[in-house]
Amino acid sequence: MEFEKKLKDIEIKIEELKEFSKEKEIDLSIEIEKLEIEKEKILVEIYKNLSSWEKVSVARHPKRPYTLDYIEQIVEDFEELHGDRLFKDDPAIVGGIGKIEGNRFVIIGHQKGRDMESNIYRNFGMANPEGYRKALRLMKLAERFKLPVLTLIDTAGAYPGIDAEKHGQGEAIARNLMEMAGLSTPIIAVVIGEGGSGGALALGVADRVFMLENSVYSVISPEGCAAILYKDAARAQQAANDLKISADQLKKLGVIDDIIVEPLGGAHRDHEMMASNLKTKVLEAYKEIKDLTIIELKDKRYEKFRKMGEVNQEV
Repeated sequence: MEFEKKLKDIEIKIEELKEFSKEKEIDLSIEIEKLEIEKEKILVEIYKNLSSWEKVSVARHPKRPYTLDYIEQIVEDFEELHGDRLFKDDPAIVGGIGKIEGNRFVIIGHQKGRDMESNIYRNFGMANPEGYRKALRLMKLAERFKLPVLTLIDTAGAYPGIDAEKHGQGEAIARNLMEMAGLSTPIIAVVIGEGGSGGALALGVADRVFMLENSVYSVISPEGCAAILYKDAARAQQAANDLKISADQLKKLGVIDDIIVEPLGGAHRDHEMMASNLKTKVLEAYKEIKDLTIIELKDKRYEKFRKMGEVNQEV
């Protein structure tokens, strides 16, 4: 990424030393270790001062772990379920039943692709109405069998195509918001990458809402905001800062409950550690809410969202 350019030279040197050490059978471990320490110092300096726009870049990193990566790392006996039982299956949203440390969950999340072919198949993680209806079907399944719901949010937004609108995109999202608000089972939501617009919020009405440290969550993409407000999409960097879309900003505003720490340099640098951190936070949250009665659960969920935002009545 642009702001990581100073890392390039040191990473090249480390790889060259490793190759030279292997080829010549010379022990250069001390020199390599010194460079690794220097690399870590640079990473700390870079990542402790990221702007909102730079965090957008990290959230969109193509090697960042996606929903199926987390499922592979932390979920046992996962059984994926397909289709909305109305029209078709939408690969942009995946979901099913599995166990996390022996606790059975219904897990639902946006899924992007790793290359052009898989991204076309997954529609770049932008769901159609049938994707949100599939998610709702699985939530209702969880409610019926008294299973908690875990949603993993990672989308630029709901798909804005003509067919999606014809099939009721707005209604599908609105229905998810309404149904999740009254769902009679615990819901935990985690923004794992890019949480964009109603497409993200359709999986985000939950008892506990978390964000990964370098993820973003906003009502619109910075590019879209800049095009509308400033009439210039090139001012996306300014829009990102104005939107207050980073995890630390949203925690201060009370939009999310907590931040899940990422490995140094971002989740894309260590999938295993990131999955472990996410699992720990999810299980802690579930422990806090699993014994609440249905009435307590719904009341607290209602209060959580009602207290968001402030009104300034000064003239």
